[in-house]
Amino acid sequence: MKPFYAELSLFLVTFIWGGTFVFTKIGLDFTSPSVYILMRFSIAIFLCVIFFNKKLFKIQNKTLINGLILGLFFGGGFLLQTIGLKYTTVSKSAFITGITVPLTPIVYYVVCRKKINKYSFWGVFVAMIGLWIFTNPDFDNINIGDVLTLFSTMFWAFYITYMDVFTKKIENRSITAQLVFLQFVASSIIALVYFVTFEDSSWVVKFDNMLLISLAFNAVLASFFVTFIHTSIQRYTTPVKAALIFSLEPIVASSVAVIFLNETMSNTEIFGATLLFSAVIISELGTFLEKNGND
Repeated sequence: MKPFYAELSLFLVTFIWGGTFVFTKIGLDFTSPSVYILMRFSIAIFLCVIFFNKKLFKIQNKTLINGLILGLFFGGGFLLQTIGLKYTTVSKSAFITGITVPLTPIVYYVVCRKKINKYSFWGVFVAMIGLWIFTNPDFDNINIGDVLTLFSTMFWAFYITYMDVFTKKIENRSITAQLVFLQFVASSIIALVYFVTFEDSSWVVKFDNMLLISLAFNAVLASFFVTFIHTSIQRYTTPVKAALIFSLEPIVASSVAVIFLNETMSNTEIFGATLLFSAVIISELGTFLEKNGND
């Protein structure tokens, strides 16, 4: 697959992931963060068993270890972000999660000893300015939710980097399916441990249509469908470019809020969104022009 098509697919991933902020916020009105994650990934595991079936048999040790490592970062990031979202706003959560963008090149260099090109660097720089303008986060009153979300960004940066490391040479769909399945299993275990340790006295689930809608979006689309796409195609681009594309999540989150929560977008937000799109274009177009200029 050409990098362009992989990055186009990551835009789809970003579009769906961007909607999770609002749907998770809705779901947390009816249950606790760890229980919500358990329900979300239990549904995803069930779908893996149905659709992947025999592909999940005979998991090799290397795939098992890689899948569980990815699941550690995947589940840890989701748990911290979900708990944080219960105590902070969607806009602050979206901005803090966006800090994954400048963290990823650092983690990528530490893990792989590979520097990013100058266009990706400037793309990251412009993305952070656009992210700040777009989300306009209010940090006058920093709370525990903001801190937990900040910790989650480190998990995401390692997740994006190791997704590249572990899937770069994989062409076998069975191994991809196994990695997806193992991520959900590890994430469920992490959520279960947190529940037993910290939330064993707060088992409360208020079943409601909005909870079911929230789980349908986050478990089926944002977990099962998107994780398979992400695991399949990120290897065709770089972790830094993937992080830049994922930086567009707040735009999607706000667009979903406009549709479902009747919010509006200001001129400042539109300007910030334009900068975010420009950041991705700087990285993509600069690399393309340099490559073709050297040919």
